[in-house]
Amino acid sequence: MDVYKIKGGHRLKGTIKVSGAKNSAVALIPASILANSSVTIGGIPEISDAWTLKALLEEIGGEVTFENGKMTIDPSKMIAMPLPNGNVKKLRASYYLMGAMLGRFKKAVIGLPGGCFLGPRPIDQHIKGFEALGAKVTNEHGAIYLRADELIGAKIYLDVASVGATINIMLAAVLAKGRTVIENAAKEPEIIDVATLLSNMGAKIKGAGTSVIRIDGVEELHGTKHAIIPDRIEAATFMIMAAAIGDGVTIDNVIPLHLDSVTAKLREMGVKVEEDEESVFIPKQENFHAVDVKTLVYPGFPTDVQQPLSVLMTQATGASKITDTIYSARFKHIDELRRMNAKARVEGNTAIIEGPVALEGSSVTATDLRAGAALVLAGLLAKGETEIHDIYHIERGYSSLIEKLCALGADIRKETIITSDKIV
Repeated sequence: MDVYKIKGGHRLKGTIKVSGAKNSAVALIPASILANSSVTIGGIPEISDAWTLKALLEEIGGEVTFENGKMTIDPSKMIAMPLPNGNVKKLRASYYLMGAMLGRFKKAVIGLPGGCFLGPRPIDQHIKGFEALGAKVTNEHGAIYLRADELIGAKIYLDVASVGATINIMLAAVLAKGRTVIENAAKEPEIIDVATLLSNMGAKIKGAGTSVIRIDGVEELHGTKHAIIPDRIEAATFMIMAAAIGDGVTIDNVIPLHLDSVTAKLREMGVKVEEDEESVFIPKQENFHAVDVKTLVYPGFPTDVQQPLSVLMTQATGASKITDTIYSARFKHIDELRRMNAKARVEGNTAIIEGPVALEGSSVTATDLRAGAALVLAGLLAKGETEIHDIYHIERGYSSLIEKLCALGADIRKETIITSDKIV
């Protein structure tokens, strides 16, 4: 069993580079299925989710190379092979295979997605969109079966501005006949990224990044080259780490506009944030103020950032509150922080964190991807050594995290725990 071991108290200083966006990559890679020739995507983060998707595309006949952050996918020999189990269970974003395979082959069999458990995350809006386009969708033996004689454009109103549903419907609609209009569409930068790739492949998409997206179906899509956007969630995580225990840290390869809600909240806490065109500098901080945060869909404060921010709140004077309106179960890390001497509690969908407190090293468990990042920060701050278990969650979304933090001066390493002379 692999764990992270962190010796706390080492200050961070220097420059750290943000990788390509994980939440874009997991949609861009399946989107390549729709092309009739090779698609090359640069800047793909070296994370386990990317490797899992590579394996899934190879299962259905794709030829895929992935090295130095560049993934090249030749989808020309792909077939609509059922994917009911196996790798699809390893990540939530496997559901993008539904829209891509339905769009290209007019059929698909995809197992129910896995990934982090963050409470109820139904795919009813995805299914609503597929059915509006003319597909028959059934749940058989724990897998989703999608079948269509043809896909025809339709007007689709999303009851919730879901990123996943917005992208999945886009994937299914780009080769459909006629016009598709998605109303109450999500506006996240990752949606624009996917729409840019599809447009470069020959799709006709207008309105990505707004609440109404219009797609005029085309006969076919061709290969292209695309550069992924920087990961705004990783950038925000590093900004919070820099504020918490930095002696001057530059976060490079960012789009500051994508971080506006996070930057505003950090400044409210008393953090100095200096923005450049493609970087952010966080000087050494002394004191932090308690704040209240409510997570919202973009451009509001991201749910993916509330867990790392909760650790910074333990260093702020007073009682801070985080209300998560997106995922009600995204507070499992609070119990782990309490093991490290945090004064925190959960009431409904709100976490209340009191500070400042001195965190203490302990043995803790990453319950999901962003909880894992929060525990890494807690370990950097804590007195003594922190051991983090279930780090596979962290490695799903953060590329070369240990190497990046060690380059700033952190004392963090990955170890394999051996029990009874056997590796477990």
